[in-house]
Amino acid sequence: MNMPLMPRPGSDNGTTVPSRWHARLSLGIKRTPRGSRVASAEHLGPLHLQKPFYPEGPDLAHLYLLHPPGGMVSGDLLEIETRLEPSTAALITTPGAGRVYRARPDRTLQHQRVRLEVGEGCSLEWLPLETILYPDARTRLEVDVELATNARFIGWEVTSLGLPAQGEGFGRGELQQRLQIRREGRILLREQLMIDGQSPALLMGKAGLQGQPVNGLLVAGPFTPEQAEPLLEPLRACCERDELLAGVSLSGEFLLIRTLGGCSERTRLCLEQCWGLIRPELIGRETCVPRIWAT
Repeated sequence: MNMPLMPRPGSDNGTTVPSRWHARLSLGIKRTPRGSRVASAEHLGPLHLQKPFYPEGPDLAHLYLLHPPGGMVSGDLLEIETRLEPSTAALITTPGAGRVYRARPDRTLQHQRVRLEVGEGCSLEWLPLETILYPDARTRLEVDVELATNARFIGWEVTSLGLPAQGEGFGRGELQQRLQIRREGRILLREQLMIDGQSPALLMGKAGLQGQPVNGLLVAGPFTPEQAEPLLEPLRACCERDELLAGVSLSGEFLLIRTLGGCSERTRLCLEQCWGLIRPELIGRETCVPRIWAT
């Protein structure tokens, strides 16, 4: 069911109502004789799917998520749900950076929820471009991944606190960010970052963000230790080629690459190079950069 775009509300009985969106996109990917195809795409509000692309052949769909407003204001809720049925493959990205604008004085939450269900024998790559949190934003960003047997996942998050290119910090901004991966109801990995006005030690400390406004995280797996071990040194060498603070580790069944720096583009390029090393080993495909990243 495709529902039309709805205008932001403006007033009610003569009283000004702060504008806000509740937008939702639900996708279903199904295996057909023609490969991995979008079997369902339901949307509410300004969240859409561009026509799928198949630069790697019919078995893996490249999907671009579109959010025409370009960012979230106070009260906005964006929900993205994707379900991959068995033996399908998809790469999901965005054509541009996501933005979370300065919160209104009432500090109403700006919320994005992502739920990804990866069926048996599937691979999913969740590779959105960076999220820019404007000074004084108040946001919650959640990604929940459900893996079936033999499912594989690669995902990243690049988050910019404030507007470093303009010399603006995060101010009194608040961030709750979580990425969680489960299989058969069991948590395999949980990554969480919480920042508020009471977090100066986290923002500036050696055990925190070290004063760096941009942080990146790439997660890939599941791997056995024997599969992951040969990748550790090449990934560390890849990270050392850049001026970022970066580290590579194996947590349970998942490879983690963490970065800190001052430039979101440089952070993403570092993670992209790491993705290029991991992808052939995990899903058996060489790097195929989405063409939208070059526009």
